[in-house]
Amino acid sequence: MRITDRSDLWWKTAVVYCLDVETYMDWNDDGFGDFEGLAHRLDHLAELGVTCIWLMPFQPTPDRDDGYDITDFTGVDPRLGALGDVGEFTRTARDRGMRVIIDFVMNHTSDRHPWFTAARRSRNSPYRDYYVWRDEPPAKQPATVFPGEEDSVWELDERTGQYYLHSFYRHQPDLNIANSAVRDEIAKTLGYWLELGISGFRVDAVPFLIEPPEGVDIGDPHEFLRDIRRFLQRRSSDAVLLGEVNLPYDQQLEFFGRPGDPPELTMQFDFLGMQALYLSLAREDARPLAESLAKRPVLEPEAQWANFVRNHDELTLDKLSDAERQEVFDAFAPEEWMRVYDRGIARRLPPMLDGDPRRIRMVYSLLFSLPGTPVLFYGEEIGMGENRDEGGRMTVRTPMQWTDEKNGGFSRATPRRLAAAPPTDGYAPEHVNVEAQMHDPDSLLSVIRSFAVRFRSSPEIGWGRPEVLPSGQDAVLAHRITADVGRFVAVHNFAPRPTVVSLELGPVPPDSVLSDLFAVDTFELDERGRIDVHLDAYGYRWFRIVEPDDRRLT
Repeated sequence: MRITDRSDLWWKTAVVYCLDVETYMDWNDDGFGDFEGLAHRLDHLAELGVTCIWLMPFQPTPDRDDGYDITDFTGVDPRLGALGDVGEFTRTARDRGMRVIIDFVMNHTSDRHPWFTAARRSRNSPYRDYYVWRDEPPAKQPATVFPGEEDSVWELDERTGQYYLHSFYRHQPDLNIANSAVRDEIAKTLGYWLELGISGFRVDAVPFLIEPPEGVDIGDPHEFLRDIRRFLQRRSSDAVLLGEVNLPYDQQLEFFGRPGDPPELTMQFDFLGMQALYLSLAREDARPLAESLAKRPVLEPEAQWANFVRNHDELTLDKLSDAERQEVFDAFAPEEWMRVYDRGIARRLPPMLDGDPRRIRMVYSLLFSLPGTPVLFYGEEIGMGENRDEGGRMTVRTPMQWTDEKNGGFSRATPRRLAAAPPTDGYAPEHVNVEAQMHDPDSLLSVIRSFAVRFRSSPEIGWGRPEVLPSGQDAVLAHRITADVGRFVAVHNFAPRPTVVSLELGPVPPDSVLSDLFAVDTFELDERGRIDVHLDAYGYRWFRIVEPDDRRLT
């Protein structure tokens, strides 16, 4: 089936942008971002080329885990706005060609959620079975997600004398998905947000969501994900489930759905590819990333990989070997404050690369040209840095920097009232902000806009079959993506010196040419598709193979 017949799979060629309403734009000057402020910045996102906005949690919360401890799954935190503001924002985004997906955080609740406060009043509470309880913790326990902050996944509730399960913080008790009433609540929540115009969900911590505790039998845990996907397809046939599944590729395949079974997740983040990218950057050697791409399974057309450079959590390196992880730490996180949980980095990309614009742009060229769907974290488009004073994972969750004014134009509140503080070093708002880059054709903002435009005009990147090409040089990654709408080729140099790469693209019809997607240049190919490509230090090139009868714009 041709790509043009599958336009309902909008997410195959989407540009996804993750943001936290709380730190994006404060319109009422109380120190916290809000939906009204976000709505006033939609033009920035539209001009950037964003087609899908992913909202981090905005529901009511005690805010002990940056909103991931929720007290009402169908509400809106009053600091951020009201339900009507969400509806107005979603409608306005759709008018500008952008869909909205939201975080789906139902592995756990806050310990202040009405369900849990009712459950801990008595062992006979009707909400008791909404959570997982034990008289004694099992002898064998999984490792905690937050080493150094939690030493067990079981916490004693002194009032009832039993322990409850919490895969994350002790103030986030796990829901019991073996309970059909909990599953019904989850379905109601999904349906509720779909009715308000939401186009899908980023599913938080998927393995934890469906993994039953020791001694609990829920049958096939993947049946829960299949149920969710079936429910979505009934309510909104084009809604998406974007899953956070940090597992080896063979295990990730199970979360897309086994062959012959109904589908589960629509998209999954490529954590292994991201970690290989940083190892390649540390070594200035493209081979780790090339090897990861070669091992990445080819998916059915209805599924997709999501590529990312940075997200809102620590930059996890847990799938690298100890020696490889240390290489990346030595290169990009040499100081103790830069590391989190002995497995990740609490920094943004530009400071890690010493602000070198060549390397930064090369990395974002990879983000948009690797097969799959690109996902940006807010502030990446202008090269924001981190604020070490915020500590841990919060170092990268600082306010969006709009201008060089006080608080970066995020808010006119006094600094002590801000949800978080911007950095004060060379990445402070007076040095890095949207306004300064908006009309500068050489700015990172302009470059990323151009990547988004080329990506959107190259549907083969999201739809095609990828292949790593021999480059003959350890520092150079060359790859081709083939689809029925064209053949795309990209070449990236991880080394600090220019080079010439000889590529053989395979048999092509006579008079075929290689068209440069960033310049008005074409290059002749012989019958074997051979071409010498010049690359600057940390350079990149994007091409399309154009055959004589091809009348598409290049």
